[in-house]
Amino acid sequence: MISPNDFIVPLFVVEGKNVKEEIGSMPGYFRLSLDLLEKEVKELWNLGLKSVLLFVKVSEELKDNAGKEALNPEGLMQRSIKTVKNAVPEMIVMTDVALDPYSKFGHDGIIADGKVLNDDTTAVLAEMSLSHAKAGADIVAPSDMMDGRIFEMRSLLEDEGFHDTAIMSYSAKYASAFYGPFRDALDSAPVDAANIPKDKKTYQMDPSNREEAIRETLMDIEEGADIVMVKPGLCYLDIVRDIRNAVNIPVAVYQVSGEYAMIKAAAEKGWLDHDAVMLEQLTAIKRAGANMIASYFAKEAVKLIS
Repeated sequence: MISPNDFIVPLFVVEGKNVKEEIGSMPGYFRLSLDLLEKEVKELWNLGLKSVLLFVKVSEELKDNAGKEALNPEGLMQRSIKTVKNAVPEMIVMTDVALDPYSKFGHDGIIADGKVLNDDTTAVLAEMSLSHAKAGADIVAPSDMMDGRIFEMRSLLEDEGFHDTAIMSYSAKYASAFYGPFRDALDSAPVDAANIPKDKKTYQMDPSNREEAIRETLMDIEEGADIVMVKPGLCYLDIVRDIRNAVNIPVAVYQVSGEYAMIKAAAEKGWLDHDAVMLEQLTAIKRAGANMIASYFAKEAVKLIS
C-alpha cells in the first residue's frame, strides 16, 4: 500500500522572484524561484510529504568545464537548501550531486580529449557534497555514476565532521532514453559538438546489463553509501528486486521524467485512466522492493490516497 512516507519529491529551482515556469515536456510540473519553493515545501509538508530532492537550473554564463559554480557557498543549490530548511526545518533535504547542470558540455563529469575524466570529477563531487552539507543538506545524492565517488565523498564528509550527512547513491543508473524531459527541465542535455561524447553511455549502465547493477551497488555500499538507488523505475523492476534481495540498506527508485510524461500524454489523449495507471505503477515499484520512491507524481498520489 502506497503512503506519503514512501515518497521523495523532486523539485526544480531557478533564479528570480515569483517564477513558476511549467516544463513543456512535463505537464503540470514547474521550475520554482526560491520564494515559491518556500511555499511549495510548506504545502508538501502539510500533505504528509517529508523529503525533497533538489535540482537547480544554472544560468548559461555560470557553466564551465570544472564545476566551479557548484562549489559556490552562495550558489543557487546552497540557497535552495537553506530556503527549505528555514521554511520547514523537519523536511529531509536531499541534493543532486552531479556536474551536468553546471557543465557547458551537459555531462556529469569534466571533459578532456573527448573523454570524461573520472578521478578529476570525483574530487569535485566530494567538494560539492561538502558544500551541500555545510548549507544544511541531510542527504547528498550523487547521480553521476563515476567510479569511486562514494569513497571520496564519505571520506571528505567524515574528515570535515559531517558524520550524520547520509549518502544516497545512484548505484544502478542506466543510460536510458527516459531522461529527455528532465534534461529539458534543467537544460542539461549533452551538447552536440566535435570531440564531446554525444551520450552518457561511457559512465551510465547498459540497459541490457543485469549483473553489473549488483556489483556497482555492493561497491557503493562498501565505500559508504547509506541508501542505494535504481534509475529509471518501471523498466528496471527486476533490478530493484535483485538489489533488494542482495542488500540490507534502504533501496530507492526514481520514477523518471519520461515515465511521468508518458502517462500525462496518454491521459491527455484519453487513452488511459491517469490516476489508475499512476497508482498501479507506483504500487509495482514498491512491490518490487523500493523503500522510497522519487516521483513527480508524489503530490498527486498523496492527494488521492488521502
